[in-house]
Amino acid sequence: MESGSAGVVVVGAGPSGLVASSALCAAGVDVRTLDAAPAPATTSRALGLQPRGIEVLDRIGVIGNLRESAVPLSRSIFRINGRNLAELSWVNASRSGPAYPLIISQADIEASLRNRLTAAGGTVEWNQRVVSVDDTGERASVRLADGTVIHADWVIGADGAHSVVRKAAGIDFPGVPRVERLLIADVCADLDSPRDAVVFFAGPTGLLGAFPLPGDDVWRLMAPAAGGDHADLTPQEILDELAAGLAQHAGGVVRSVVWASSFRIHRRLADSYRRGRLLLVGDAAHTHSPVGAQGLNTGIGDAENLAWKLTLVMSGRAHENLLDSYEAERRPIAAEVLSNTADVTDILAGTGLMKRLIRDHAMVPMLSRRWVQRHIADKASQLSVTYRKGPLGSTRRLRACGMRSSGLRPGDRVPDAEFTRENGNVVRLFTLLGPGWALLGRDALGAVAKARLGDVAVLPGDDDALLVRPDGHLAWRGRDPRLLEVWLDTALGRSSAVNAVSAR
Repeated sequence: MESGSAGVVVVGAGPSGLVASSALCAAGVDVRTLDAAPAPATTSRALGLQPRGIEVLDRIGVIGNLRESAVPLSRSIFRINGRNLAELSWVNASRSGPAYPLIISQADIEASLRNRLTAAGGTVEWNQRVVSVDDTGERASVRLADGTVIHADWVIGADGAHSVVRKAAGIDFPGVPRVERLLIADVCADLDSPRDAVVFFAGPTGLLGAFPLPGDDVWRLMAPAAGGDHADLTPQEILDELAAGLAQHAGGVVRSVVWASSFRIHRRLADSYRRGRLLLVGDAAHTHSPVGAQGLNTGIGDAENLAWKLTLVMSGRAHENLLDSYEAERRPIAAEVLSNTADVTDILAGTGLMKRLIRDHAMVPMLSRRWVQRHIADKASQLSVTYRKGPLGSTRRLRACGMRSSGLRPGDRVPDAEFTRENGNVVRLFTLLGPGWALLGRDALGAVAKARLGDVAVLPGDDDALLVRPDGHLAWRGRDPRLLEVWLDTALGRSSAVNAVSAR
């Protein structure tokens, strides 16, 4: 029986797994990325890239040409019983950051992430199905279908809703189905709808969403299956049902189909994101309705958050207890997303007369109010995500480490900005982050940060220095190098490797 080893094994080469792998590999961690599929997927699948997702991909250097192959999404139109009842703007007007979401194929995102992984010295090992994972305490063992066993310090489960890693960890995945079955198809169609908008058509007979895709007259059609589970529908039957809905709701005509499928919508959240040496990201940790385009973005946010923490642990710069902050920061984000997307799905689906009346005469008309639009767009963008209430941003630590509680606080997102270095070169903050850190402030503080964290870019700042985490969130704010040392010891712990360095 063959065997191998790695610092980290990532199970699953979807967006979450690839973000984790590429970030870890770029930081010099020994990573093996396994996927059961024989080759990369070519279908579009998830589509929406929210402003925060754009920022994550920007920080790890993969946004590249993705913007050029995407459809900018500025609004959603709600057409109820033949009338446009509301128009919801997605333009980011309240926070700095990307101006609007992008509609782009998941296949294109994954291809760009694989290129980044290759550039960092890694690769995806296809046709490698994981059948079991065993955490022995000291290490973990990953067994493949061909009998190969890989020994690793850590295993990241990015293997979807039926995660082998989650099951091996014994982590419960409670939840409920939200609708019986959702039908989807990417089609070429004649449809008189704007190409910068998602249009939701609704009436007594059902709901249909039309999403513009890159290409000439290419659309994603999505609708709940009419009556019953319909698990056995063929692709042609799925297409026929969606084409009939498009003709009925919008007078549109489907000319050809790229692909068609169906799936059940579940709302599930893992009880824990970590058990011993096994960790979960993305759909292995949370699944929910695709309405709102939150799943892909939440998953890659998980992966980015975990990667910088695991990098510190693997390098001996932090105690493994730092990994507990991963769940503490990310699980509440997923819980809120699950709640919000479930509510929106129920409202739009409008099953039953009472729900349709509430949708048509109360909820949808409210979407035209400006304050409602700003709130929804801000939440959907995920630019308002903060970890203030997490273990790395608590009020107790603020006081103990000499930080003020007003203004930008630890855990808050730090917007991208340009800085002029002493040599006159202008750099963007986000190009320096992931896997590195940045300190906006004096060199003396930068020296303290580098001694503990390694790769830290020091940039000019104001009186209060800002230590920015690799994921673009504020870690520490202050002026006293001694208090920065206190924060580093408190937040990251004293690993055996760091203690050995200090003793010398």
